[in-house]
Amino acid sequence: MDFSAVERALEEAAQRGVFPGAVLLVSRNGETLLERAVGSRSNEARPPAPPARSADPTPTSSEAERMPMRPEVVFDLSSLTKPLATTLAVMMLVRAKRLALDDRVTRFFHNFGVHGKTHVTFRHLLTHSSGLAAHRPYFKEVAALEKRGRPNFVASREAKEWVYEQVHREKLEAPPGTRVAYSDLGFMVLGQVVEGVSGQTLDRFCHARIFAPLGLSSTAFVDLSQLRQKRVEPIRDMIAPTQRCPWRKRVLCGEVDDENAYAMGGVAGHAGLFGTARDVETIANHLRAIAGGAPGILPKDLVDQMWTRDTSVPGSTRTLGWDSPSPQRSMAGTMMSPHTVGHLGFTGVSLWLDLERGIDVILLTNRVHPTRDNDKLVEFRPRIHDLVMETVR
Repeated sequence: MDFSAVERALEEAAQRGVFPGAVLLVSRNGETLLERAVGSRSNEARPPAPPARSADPTPTSSEAERMPMRPEVVFDLSSLTKPLATTLAVMMLVRAKRLALDDRVTRFFHNFGVHGKTHVTFRHLLTHSSGLAAHRPYFKEVAALEKRGRPNFVASREAKEWVYEQVHREKLEAPPGTRVAYSDLGFMVLGQVVEGVSGQTLDRFCHARIFAPLGLSSTAFVDLSQLRQKRVEPIRDMIAPTQRCPWRKRVLCGEVDDENAYAMGGVAGHAGLFGTARDVETIANHLRAIAGGAPGILPKDLVDQMWTRDTSVPGSTRTLGWDSPSPQRSMAGTMMSPHTVGHLGFTGVSLWLDLERGIDVILLTNRVHPTRDNDKLVEFRPRIHDLVMETVR
């Protein structure tokens, strides 16, 4: 199978600045067909460790050395946290009958029902049809509260609880179940319910129930409060850095790029997961095997439900915690089958699983390094997916 056109496109994209570096993994029915790393992991010799509360200096010219990308590099998976961690954790609680998809959120969080949210269910949250806003910059107020006299409030458990309270107080932008609007806020609540029902933090639940059983060696949340308390540091030479953050005033490496997730301590339902392309593929293969009848971390009927498009809202492409290709201008390209599921992440990551043809395409990049002002990936994503599908058909 000749992937030369795919590899050329990847190399050219790195040269044109679509991203500093990328890892592309393509498999068919669990067999790896292509695993290719291109470009640079970082534009700095060694991204500095985050200081306690001060800005790092601008890198000198001697530091600005490109470090080659490798297949085993760990990426900030950003919103892939939603399908690969939070959604699977929620479905495990459904399997255990600890909650039901059509339970109202107020069954667990009574204050959530204010401002017309009484009828919001967990199904609404998973399919982004709750009516909650897409985003709120909670991190700004968390930082302001710290400045006003709450030391070490940012990235603390207390800050996380404060954010949850703000989400509970939000007003809806549309009645539940009437429109689809991608919402980080809904997945924050889903992360909260996993923690409340299981009695474990989201990262510990996912490690014990998903990542460890699947033998994932490089997939985890980075709990910033634990890093602070135990003074341990992630191995930055193995992690793809993201933006030079205007708020945190440093290049981020080994700490979540998403500001709200950072303010919440690095462990949140909408973002915070780190991992490699191989580990993402391991999760995808496992879920695909379950759909084919093999035993696994979830029963087949729940995986089938999870990957079935929601038809309750006209025009929705969403499934339970996942997405499917849109009819026009899909990031999955034009050649994947109608029975395809996947998800994107803001840092420049994506996965698409063509369930009909058995093809998985995982593209991990750090397109936000060193700045988020780089949207070239929007045009590149569908092109590379079409090139892959032309090669494997």
